[in-house]
Amino acid sequence: MLNGVTATAVAAGLCTLEDGKGCRLHVRNHEVKALRSQVTILQRLLKESKKKVGEVKEENKRLKALVDSYTDDLVIRSTEQSNTTVELHKQYKKPLAEVKELASRSIPKQM
Repeated sequence: MLNGVTATAVAAGLCTLEDGKGCRLHVRNHEVKALRSQVTILQRLLKESKKKVGEVKEENKRLKALVDSYTDDLVIRSTEQSNTTVELHKQYKKPLAEVKELASRSIPKQM
């Protein structure tokens, strides 16, 4: 609000809206009120923004945990699949060797 000396001067009629000081004081008072209103709005928006940032950070933590879980699961599955593939190759080599051996033998032609 206004300081005590200015308020007393206005109340005593020493500064009126008709003279320059009174008019400037009146305009300045309205400017201050408008700025206070803007500050209040900006403070509310800042508070809401901080709350939203906090919510997004929490969601990011949950999503990161989920991605990490999926990654761990995929690594385990990939390792199991790799082991299975190696085992299948071993099992495949034995019959393949037998087939090659049989194919290399000459088969007598029947007439």
